[in-house]
Amino acid sequence: MTRRTACIALGALALAGCAGPGIGEYAGEKPALDLRAYFNGRVDGWGIFTDRSGKIARRFIVRMECTWQGDEGVLDEDFTYSDGTKQRRIWRVRRGADGAYTGQADDVVGTATGQARGNALRWNYTLALPVDGRTWHVQMDDWMVLMDDRVMLNKTTMSKFGVKLGEVTLSFTRRP
Repeated sequence: MTRRTACIALGALALAGCAGPGIGEYAGEKPALDLRAYFNGRVDGWGIFTDRSGKIARRFIVRMECTWQGDEGVLDEDFTYSDGTKQRRIWRVRRGADGAYTGQADDVVGTATGQARGNALRWNYTLALPVDGRTWHVQMDDWMVLMDDRVMLNKTTMSKFGVKLGEVTLSFTRRP
């Protein structure tokens, strides 16, 4: 084996070792997640953004009003950050076949795609994020896990060019 071949093989093994779980691993988990049932009505959330060193860089609260007509939903999010700034994002989500979801929002580049299995949803999209007067396109790898009929946990890894920038950790509570 040549040195180059050995380096390629080691690199492939290293990347394979970094691969995370697939959504199919959660197929048997309960309670089953149906976005139409959970994100219906008022949902409140509390979250933090941690930078790549693990430092909490920002805290926020999100209030959501969610409605569905058949397989099409609107998730209207109002964020209030710890520094007093506010932000609004309106997701237009569509449920497809076999647990597939797609979504769009004004600050999302292209279309978000997701797949639900069991109690989990994996959601991926590119976010146009304003940073110091410029806009960065960052990749969001979003995992939502339904804990019970009212509580959902969300963990998102934010990256650019494959480099982790930080994580968002969020707890949702659905109003009865």
